[in-house]
Amino acid sequence: MADERDFRADMQRIGGLVQEIESIADPAVRATTKDLMQSLMDLHGAALEKALDIVAEAGEPGMSIIDRLGRDSLVSSVLVLYGLHPEDLETRVVKAVEKIRPQLRKQSCEVELLGVNNGIVRVRVETGSHTCGSTGKTVQATLEGAIYDAAPDLSSLIVEGFEEKPSAGFVALDKLIGSSAAMGPQ
Repeated sequence: MADERDFRADMQRIGGLVQEIESIADPAVRATTKDLMQSLMDLHGAALEKALDIVAEAGEPGMSIIDRLGRDSLVSSVLVLYGLHPEDLETRVVKAVEKIRPQLRKQSCEVELLGVNNGIVRVRVETGSHTCGSTGKTVQATLEGAIYDAAPDLSSLIVEGFEEKPSAGFVALDKLIGSSAAMGPQ
């Protein structure tokens, strides 16, 4: 867990540094800095790809290692960054939904993967009749976190089913006051 926190902190730090690079006033320095970063990423990407090729040459044991690397959250994120993850986007999303499904069921929710198309992931969640708003928000955050962790390279995540539902038998006071005010004196 500490590795994951460190990784997230590192990612936030990198994001901050990228913003600083974008704000460099001198366009030549900004361009040179970006070129340096791209060259380092290209070098690292080529080295990682070569390392995976060498491991894959070992046959089944090597492929098992590559699969294991793909399941490690830190390594997986780096493999996705370089386009080297052993599983495609849809496979990673399917596995994330399957993994989170039992936890959502405990919250009286069902999740259905509607599709993955051009980097856009669509899911639908059906909440139980007694699911309150705060539980719904927790479920949504949990689901989104699981999918984003597995597929940080997705371009868009659409979660259907968290539209406001009327509570059975409960009408908020402001709704009652608003309705009677709109009707005027009787």
